[in-house]
Amino acid sequence: MAGRPNGRRVTSGDVAREAGVSRATVSYVLNDNPHQTIPEATRRRVWDAAARLGYAPSAAARTLRTGRSDIVLGLLPDWPIQHVLGRLIQQLTNAFAEHELTFLVHSSAQPARPLREIWKTVTPAAVLALHDFPESEAAAMRAAGTEVVLAVHGSTERELRPPLVSEEPIGAAQARYLADVHHRLGYAYPDLPRLDVLAQPRVEGVRGVCAELGLPEPDVRTVPLSPDDAVEAVKAWLAAEPPVTGICAFNDDVAQTVLVALRSLGLSAPDDLAVIGVDDIPGSATAQPPLTTVVRDIDAIAQGLARRIVDALDGKELPMGLIEDTLRIRIRRSA
Repeated sequence: MAGRPNGRRVTSGDVAREAGVSRATVSYVLNDNPHQTIPEATRRRVWDAAARLGYAPSAAARTLRTGRSDIVLGLLPDWPIQHVLGRLIQQLTNAFAEHELTFLVHSSAQPARPLREIWKTVTPAAVLALHDFPESEAAAMRAAGTEVVLAVHGSTERELRPPLVSEEPIGAAQARYLADVHHRLGYAYPDLPRLDVLAQPRVEGVRGVCAELGLPEPDVRTVPLSPDDAVEAVKAWLAAEPPVTGICAFNDDVAQTVLVALRSLGLSAPDDLAVIGVDDIPGSATAQPPLTTVVRDIDAIAQGLARRIVDALDGKELPMGLIEDTLRIRIRRSA
């Protein structure tokens, strides 16, 4: 009786019939029950039958057996899913898999289903949000049985859920690198308000370094991902008094738009305006000129976030500190 019976979902009863054993024996074997002594030959017969039929225990059955779902629900804000975010999702998936947890991602980009419908449907063991959300929602999740609710970038009630990963050191690293040569800095802010949760702390990092070194307040200007629109920001930086000579960009996409705007004005980096980005996306090395950028350790961030979730599920007291985020500057020719 190899194959899925009549196209329906394979059950443990099908496996039992295929292997010639009871359903209880199938349950003991597939759940690796430590309190039952099952002959090795019988175990092999059950596993072989399950493999032939393509049997997989349902999520509900696993929850009943273990007392907990194996799902970690990842909540994404309405952000562009590009190189760095995609890599973080992949590394989180791998990190949770090491602990036999499944990372299930839900984006809030419209017309997505409401958040409450999602977590009520999957009843996750834990929720990891990349954006803030109301504390009332977190309380409702916990009341419904979700054991752990964490927000990477904190919440509006920051005393309740402080951020796990800080963005300020990124702006500070950019500013420190440029300040060795440039004494008036600008900041290229993204033209997407939903990215404010990342961009505002990075600007604060630049401001903090400027204040520490006695430099003027950074000249912050919004830079759309359109070279024609970016030209106006570049002109304003160069016309400032004193003129801006170094730009900290929100990320590599914004930085490359600034580089294109410079070329359209017959100018170049770093001679007329030095530019440093963030993320080291694949196109940064081939930009004209190649882009200097801040590189984050995405693998370490993912491992750190997964460890916080796993420890919390195991009932361990969570540390109050930030997830380690080692930064380095990849030096190229733009700054």
